[in-house]
Amino acid sequence: YPAILDHPEKGAEAKKLYDDANQMLDTIILENWIEAKAVIGLFPAKSEKEDVVIYDPIVSSQQLATFHFLRNQKQKSDGTPNTCLADFISPNNDDTLGMFVVSAGFGIEKWIQQFEAAHDHYNSIMIKLLADRLAEALAEMIHAKVRKEYWAYESDAEIDFDSLIKEDFQGIRPAPGYPACPEHAEKEILFKMLDVENNIGVTLTENYSMYPAASVCGFYFSHPQSHYFNVGKISKEQVSDYAQRKGVSIETAEKWLASNLNY
Repeated sequence: YPAILDHPEKGAEAKKLYDDANQMLDTIILENWIEAKAVIGLFPAKSEKEDVVIYDPIVSSQQLATFHFLRNQKQKSDGTPNTCLADFISPNNDDTLGMFVVSAGFGIEKWIQQFEAAHDHYNSIMIKLLADRLAEALAEMIHAKVRKEYWAYESDAEIDFDSLIKEDFQGIRPAPGYPACPEHAEKEILFKMLDVENNIGVTLTENYSMYPAASVCGFYFSHPQSHYFNVGKISKEQVSDYAQRKGVSIETAEKWLASNLNY
């Protein structure tokens, strides 16, 4: 932002956007325009190759669900391993996988409709953008509380703004649709595990988009070496294995993974 303000052509425009966003944010807070909600869960888990099996927290032998992940298979010359998110979960039935869904979109439709009825497209777009940013901020705040309080695997860590921006902390929170797990249909399993619709009212469309749109979901991995990566292009052999693990046809898997196919 400071660099844009100093730009001879963009500075005034950037300042107006910044000031308008801050003014609307103040109004959102003062008049309670938007309601934020969140649900999280921490479940016993173990990995089985590229899958992560989830167990009941009370009846430890009862399997609840299985998440299916993909492995990066790009040829590497420096000895870097071909990573899969399941690699960050122990195969010894003594680990944990976290899940979350947060939203900052409840109540937004009323204001969007009012702005659009007045042909005020500028503020209609502005409130959508702010709701999206608030949802991301809520996801970051809940992740911090998970690390320090709920899961408490990083309870002694100092969390400040700079460390959050640099992601200088232990653990990751990838979401279905992220480069590390590009397949959106896994949201369906996540939503069932957290009973999301009943708990906070966020729903999934038939194409696995979330409603309200200003929502974020994903997984919590705590492994010290867990990191974000890009699955990238995958072969038909892996797609076939993925389809078999999920119990769907190869054609369905190819549809879900169209942008990742190398054939």
